[in-house]
Amino acid sequence: MKSFLVKGKVFSGKSEAARFTELPWVKKQITEKLGFTPYSGTLNVKLTEDCVKLRSLLKRARGIEITPATSFCRGRCFKACLMDVECAIVIPEIADYPSDVIEVIAPVNLREKLQLEDGDAIEIEISLG
Repeated sequence: MKSFLVKGKVFSGKSEAARFTELPWVKKQITEKLGFTPYSGTLNVKLTEDCVKLRSLLKRARGIEITPATSFCRGRCFKACLMDVECAIVIPEIADYPSDVIEVIAPVNLREKLQLEDGDAIEIEISLG
């Protein structure tokens, strides 16, 4: 299995992902396809300049598709690991979604478990295939 490491800094988002991860169809698909029930919300990571190119590789990678309900966007997930915590990154398929941002979902609150704050530098290992 191929994997690569991305680096970035934690930042606060708009709390929109919390509502999304609480939707029954989202929870069900993540549980079935990724093997864990997601904690409500995501950890937002702004990638370093060098890692933005690595994120662009994900556009061509297969990923695990989250099939949307009507009026929602499609998303693709990739299994990942953040400081020994099983997680996944989510790439929403939205035209204007920033290319230097990834969202991380996990079965736990990553900020609390890993004692992360805005501005903390992190490394995430992302698995392909």
